Amino acid sequence: MAPNERTHVDKSQAQAAYSALDVEASARAHASRVDGGHDEAHSKVGGQLKTIVFGGLDGILTSFAIVSSCAGSGLTSRVVLLLGACNILADAMAMGVGEYLSTKSSDEYARRERAREDWELRNHPEGEVEEMVEIYVQRGMSREDAQVVISTMAKYHDFFVDVMMVEELGLFVPEEDAWVESAKDGLLMFASFVVFGTAPLVGYLLTPLFVHDPSEHDLFLAACAVTGVTLFSLGAAKARFVQQKALKLGAETLALGALCASVAYFCGAALSSQLPSH
Repeated sequence: MAPNERTHVDKSQAQAAYSALDVEASARAHASRVDGGHDEAHSKVGGQLKTIVFGGLDGILTSFAIVSSCAGSGLTSRVVLLLGACNILADAMAMGVGEYLSTKSSDEYARRERAREDWELRNHPEGEVEEMVEIYVQRGMSREDAQVVISTMAKYHDFFVDVMMVEELGLFVPEEDAWVESAKDGLLMFASFVVFGTAPLVGYLLTPLFVHDPSEHDLFLAACAVTGVTLFSLGAAKARFVQQKALKLGAETLALGALCASVAYFCGAALSSQLPSH
């Protein structure tokens, strides 16, 4: 193995071992290391899947609430489709752009803070070292050990600056090309919001192909069925990222969607009965 080749613990094995509280499996996971490139690629894919799942949940819940409120108000399927489609596109753009800008702003802030920490360490190293010693002492380390640890780390300037970023500010330094990943996350958020957000509209679009002259109630029930299946599937998929049972999270997500839709439906019905018809 090359000296600069990075290796990491196999995270999937380690997580499985922890879930089962299997000490021997945990030891095997730490003994079986994977190369850094594979680990980073796996992490990126996991992050992208997480963005897709959570963006999809936002999209489908928002869209389903609008469809339900329209149905409760007694609006026609044409109005439901128009409002639903326009809302999905507008909200998807807002979510995608917001994801990109928030990540970009966070990265820029982290870089500015790193530049400040770097300057302070170059111009007043004693003060920075003492500040870090105090942090480690407050966390339970003896002052003598803290001074040895911090003095050793301080020999490696860039490494020590990154450590200070985490310990003092709780910030991780982004990579130079982090904006590319931010843009990808924004696009994924937009796409997942649009794709899953259309689920409640699918029932309205497909039901006439199978049912002759369906009523507005039939169309809404079809939309509920399609949305319910999609919500349960997304909730089950979310279990991968939060280490919980897929069946439980699927049911919880379905219940949340039903609650949101019920509130929107009855609010639409109540407001429709109180407002003038023209």
